[in-house]
This record gives sequence, structure tokens and C-alpha cells, in this order.
Amino acid sequence: MSLKKVYSLYKEAYSGLPKETWLLALVEFINRSGSMVLFFMTLYMTRNFNFSTTQAGQVISGYGLGALFGSYLGGKLTDVIGAYNVQKTSLILTGTGFILLGQMRSYWLIWGMMFFVGLVAEALHPANSTAISQVCPPGLRTKGYALNRLAANAGVTIGPAVGGYLALVDYRLLFWVDGITCFLAAAAFMLFFKTARPAQEPRAASAPTPRSVWKDFYFLKVLVFSFLLAVVFVQIFNTFPLFFRSVYGFQENRIGLLITINTIMIALVEMVLMEALKGKSLKKIISLGVLFFGTGFALMPLGRGFIYAAFTVVVWTMGEILSMPSLTALIANHSDDAVRGKYMGMFSFAFALAVTVGPSLGAVIYDSLGPDFLWFGCGGMGILLFLGFTSLKGKG
Repeated sequence: MSLKKVYSLYKEAYSGLPKETWLLALVEFINRSGSMVLFFMTLYMTRNFNFSTTQAGQVISGYGLGALFGSYLGGKLTDVIGAYNVQKTSLILTGTGFILLGQMRSYWLIWGMMFFVGLVAEALHPANSTAISQVCPPGLRTKGYALNRLAANAGVTIGPAVGGYLALVDYRLLFWVDGITCFLAAAAFMLFFKTARPAQEPRAASAPTPRSVWKDFYFLKVLVFSFLLAVVFVQIFNTFPLFFRSVYGFQENRIGLLITINTIMIALVEMVLMEALKGKSLKKIISLGVLFFGTGFALMPLGRGFIYAAFTVVVWTMGEILSMPSLTALIANHSDDAVRGKYMGMFSFAFALAVTVGPSLGAVIYDSLGPDFLWFGCGGMGILLFLGFTSLKGKG
């Protein structure tokens, strides 16, 4: 393929999106460029405070428990006070929470502050997803979500890589950097959207009453599958770094580089791939994605060395690229305008529940049955999810 064709492909992939989508993506980039605390929290606790793997998993689950309330509350508040007020407040409180977290020393204080950070940080996601759906017409939503994920992952390309080196100097630096970038994102958000706030989608007076989330069985099935996918995904923040530290013998900076491979690949490939797959069945794209995702983790025990480790990251990253933006777009397109915040809140709730359950579950399996059992189990879950998404009946 010539350079001209490659340029044309990328130009087409990034064209057509409203200005507000780009502004939201820039704020997300600033926020995520400091993302490092969660990636190294398990190592921080086990090495600095001699917490057991199970205790560290429980603390990460404290974040997830807060995220449960935060995602539900964020979705509910989005429909009441608006997506932009929720996002602004979330960024300010999250920055404060990360800085305070770095000052905590006891198990329960760390657990409590992780709960608070999860509460305020995860309220951002349903509001952000709703905002994107408000500025993007249905045909551009997958691309809009892909752009936002690209921005997030471009930021995370910086965060863990820098965080890995900062951890070798002083772990407390991670909390300050993570907190300050939240404040910078909040400042940029208030600057950009002071005069560029998109209007809410109007609802006709004669429009029918929106369906209840709890009676939407198609959505509830998707929600269960999303939860199971997220249980696998959250191992990245818990057992993934432990495995590469203890089994592969990698130091924190090399583990950070593995995460950077994931984020660089997303930045380079996701938008173009979503453009190439435009008009294809979202359900089929998600089904293929979850299969790749589980396979990547199942391959991890079968080799050694940085090159092989990077290969496994490439495999599960391809699954993430295919499944995540398509899954968000599937739910956004399925939901009614007047209650989209609730749908996005429940979607975030499923991931938050996984953050609550997944780290502790993964740590228990890791300690009691061994890492190989955990990673092969993730591969088996990928197969089950492939069958589950394939079996869905209805639109998508």
C-alpha cells in the first residue's frame, strides 16, 4: 500500500466528527496522561506495606465498590443535571482523592480512600459516554467512542510508562502526578465548554414513555456479558503485573512498557479499523473481539521473554479494539434518548462491579490454583463470551 493510500485511509477515519467530540477527546487525553496509580497499586501495597496479594486485591476491590455507586449515581445525575456538570465535578474530586490516597498508610485508610476515588472517578464514564452520544449522530457514534478511547489510550501510553520509572524513584510521586493531571483536565474542560456546550437532544412532547432498563432483556443480556468481559479485563490492574514480575521477572518499567504497547496499538489502529468496519454488524465485531481478548491472556503462560510477552499483549489488545467501542455504540444505539444516561450508567455499573469482584477473585485463583489456571480460565471465558454474543437476537 502506498503512502498516499495510507494517508487517505487515516484522513477518512478521522474526518466527519463534530468539534465537540474532539474537545471531549482532548480533555480525556489530558486526564489519562497521568493514569498510573491503578496500574501499580498492587505492587505499591505488596512491596511498601507488605500487604498480601489477597489484601491488595481487596483494596482494588474497594475502588470497584466505590465505582459501583459512582457509575450508577453518575448515570442518574447525568439525566438530571447534565453530562457536563457531572464530568467537571468528577475530575476535580478525583484529583483531590488521588493526592490524599498517596498520604494514607494503613490498610483501612487506603481502602477507604480507594472507595472514594472509585466513587468520584467512575461517575465520569456514563456522563462522558452520554455527552458523546449527544454530539454524534448514530452513524458516527462508534467512531466517536473510538476517538475517545484513542485519546484515553494515547494518554495511558504516557502514564504507565512514566509511572514505571517514577516508581523506581518514589511511589508517592505517582499519586501527585495522577491528581494534578485530573485538575488540568478539569481546567481544560471548563475552558473548552464554557461557550461550546452542546445542547441536549430534544424529546418530543408526544414521545412515548421510555422503556424500563429492567424490562429490556436484550440489554440485560449484554450487561451480563459486559460484566464477564470486564472481570477478565480488570486482571490487567491486579494479577497481570504480579505475573510478569514474579514469573517473567520483569521490573516495573518493563511492565509499564507492556501496557504502553497496548495503548500505542490502540492509538494507531482503532480508528482506522472502526472506519473499515463501518456498517458491519456490531454484534459480530464484538464476538470476534472477545475471542481475541481471551486468547491473548491464555497465551501468557506458554512462553517467556519480553518479545513473547509483547505478542500476547498484541493479541488481547486486538480483542479490546474490536469489542470495546463497538459494545459502547451498541448500547448507545439501543437506548432511548431520554434515558441514555441510565443505560450508560448501568453499562458502567457492570464494569464497576467487575472491578469490585474481579481483583479479589483473580487474586484468590492466582494464590490458590496458580497463575496458569487463571490465564487459561480467561481464555475459556473468551470462548463462552463469543458464544454468548453470537447468540444474541435482535438489532446490532
